[in-house]
Amino acid sequence: MSAAGMKVVHAADLHLDSALGGLERYEGAPVHRIRGATRAALVNLVDLALEEGAGLVLLAGDIYDGDWKDYSTALFFRAQMLRLAKEGVKVVWLRGNHDAASHLQQHLDLPAAVSELPHKRAGSLVFEELGVAVHGQGFASRAVAENLALAYPEPLPGLVNLGMLHTSVTGREGHASYAPCTLSDLVNKGYDYWALGHVHQREVLSEAPWVVFPGNLQGRHVREPGAKGATVFDVSGGRVGGVEHRALDVVRFGICRVDVSSCASGDDVLGAVRDALSAAVAGADGRLLAARVLIEGPSAAHGELSREAERWVAEIRALGSELAGDDLWIEKIRVATRDRVDLAELCARDDAVGQVFRGLQALRGSADARDAITRELSALGSKLPAALRSGPLSLGWDDPAALDLLLGDVEQLLLPRLIGGGDA
Repeated sequence: MSAAGMKVVHAADLHLDSALGGLERYEGAPVHRIRGATRAALVNLVDLALEEGAGLVLLAGDIYDGDWKDYSTALFFRAQMLRLAKEGVKVVWLRGNHDAASHLQQHLDLPAAVSELPHKRAGSLVFEELGVAVHGQGFASRAVAENLALAYPEPLPGLVNLGMLHTSVTGREGHASYAPCTLSDLVNKGYDYWALGHVHQREVLSEAPWVVFPGNLQGRHVREPGAKGATVFDVSGGRVGGVEHRALDVVRFGICRVDVSSCASGDDVLGAVRDALSAAVAGADGRLLAARVLIEGPSAAHGELSREAERWVAEIRALGSELAGDDLWIEKIRVATRDRVDLAELCARDDAVGQVFRGLQALRGSADARDAITRELSALGSKLPAALRSGPLSLGWDDPAALDLLLGDVEQLLLPRLIGGGDA
């Protein structure tokens, strides 16, 4: 195959058979569908490569989610690689922090068409028939703190040069700082495309040359929302072009925010939730949608929602079943409404109440203060059971949105007590 018009598929962070502990605790959770989602997404990836007539597939780390409990995970991966090999598709992969050489002790032979980049030092794989060279280095250990990119080989003349790296680059929220580097380190290397992994949110860092995080192949919980999949690009005339994202997930996680500021009653709130969920279901394009519903805003319906909280939660779950049946699972419902109180007026008060609310507003607006709270909560969180530290039941205290909700809860806890108690 010549390089003219060749398609390349770039994916990362498959996390095959990722453990999603605690799902059974959720009422009506589609456990089987969610637990099988990482495998189904890999099948979709292979289908995509075959449908596109791709000549090369790049897998930029974290194929596995750690050492296998049994060989079924590796056997499944091998079976999918065989599908590609039988059609002449080459595959290049490297190890990330979850499948580092020191961590993934077991071994299973893969087809000859599947090549692993070295993990002891950076190396290159040349595919003359494709007109490309692939450069990279996998993780020898789970926590790689050095800048691997600096030791990558120089680009090879006459070929399209593709770099692969599992990295946080200069740092990404929610991701450990592994194989850190700067964007300049990558751009100045002279490669035509950088196939990155590790960060689960799709991000294009540069287009000249292309530096791309494709995001993970399948979201695993609500903190990995939105379309997930792979990046497809063309190699033609010695250049890279036609770079685009393809959604391959089979379960779509999403946070459905519903502003009920204009709602006067609980029934009005239900109508707003219906509209928001209907739009989210339509956006999932027939996939199972796992949605967290956040009902927010100052509302005249706040008292009604608070007094009969269990009733309204049940009504919303029933509404979800009516809208999409088994294709919608409402993972959690959080009511974060508040009374229609003028916070600016409270903050302006020249008494203890004003001081409290001014302090809360200052806390919300101070990056240093928020960082300090996050550190305290993280320290507390490290002592919690594993199911509450990661996965679908995680409290997510390292998430800025979760901190906003916590601060909002404090505000709403104080409001009725301070205002109801008079001018304290």
